[in-house]
Amino acid sequence: MKTIASFTVDHDKLEKGMYVSRVDGDVITYDIRMVKPNGGVYLPSPAMHTFEHLFATYVRNSAYSDQIIYVGPMGCRTGFYFLTRDAMSGEQAIALVRECFAFIADFEGKIPGSERKECGNYLEHDLPGAKATAADMCKVLEHWTGPMLQYDYQA
Repeated sequence: MKTIASFTVDHDKLEKGMYVSRVDGDVITYDIRMVKPNGGVYLPSPAMHTFEHLFATYVRNSAYSDQIIYVGPMGCRTGFYFLTRDAMSGEQAIALVRECFAFIADFEGKIPGSERKECGNYLEHDLPGAKATAADMCKVLEHWTGPMLQYDYQA
C-alpha cells in the first residue's frame, strides 16, 4: 500500500504547533500537535474528549462555520485534526484556533453535548484537563504565523 502523507512526517522531530497536513481539492487538513509525539506524555482521554466537544462546538458556531468540515482527535492522542475549506486562509485558521483555544482555557459551565442522550461516552469528561491543555496551546500558538504551518520534518 501507498504510505499516507501523515506517516511521511518524522514524528521524532515534530514539535507542538499547527501544521498543514494535506490539501485535497478545496479541503485543508490541519495537524494541531498538542504534545510532543513519542514524548511519553499523551493527552488523557477524558480531557481530549471534553476538548473535542468544546473545539467542535466553538468553530461550528464561529463566523467560519460554513468552512468547517471536521474536528477530531488523533488516535495517538498527540493532538487534533481540523479540516476546513480553502475559502478560509491559513492565517484565518490560525486566528480561529487561537480564539477557540482561549475560549476553552476560560470555559466554565456545562460541557456542550455532554448529556447521556447526546454523547456516546458521557461519563468520560475532564474540563480542568481540557482547560489546561488549551492554556498551554495558547502559549504555543501565540506567535504562530502562516509560514510556520509547513512541516519541516519529512521522514
